[in-house]
Amino acid sequence: MSREGTDGTTGGEAPQQERPDRPPASAMLSALSVPKHAKRGALAGLLLAIAAYLVRVLELLGPPPGAREYPILGPEGWFLVLAFVLAVTSAMLITILLVALEAARMGRNV
Repeated sequence: MSREGTDGTTGGEAPQQERPDRPPASAMLSALSVPKHAKRGALAGLLLAIAAYLVRVLELLGPPPGAREYPILGPEGWFLVLAFVLAVTSAMLITILLVALEAARMGRNV
């Protein structure tokens, strides 16, 4: 027994609906300047991570309190991993904030 719907599709297939009243997502991303804001966010995140890495590894604020052991990678390796995580998360946060500000700015002009 066939489970054909009224639109000619079978069971689990969702019909392809075109929505001419809605602009494509790429137009929205372009209007919100997402690529530009993503580049700015990535640059800011990278600079923040480099600064944090240099402060810790070069001990610009003094040696860390207490003696700690850093297995496998050593302190520089672990701080490099943490700097990468800091760069990625801060880049995403900054990008989200810039896009939200752009959306709010566009919303006021409409």
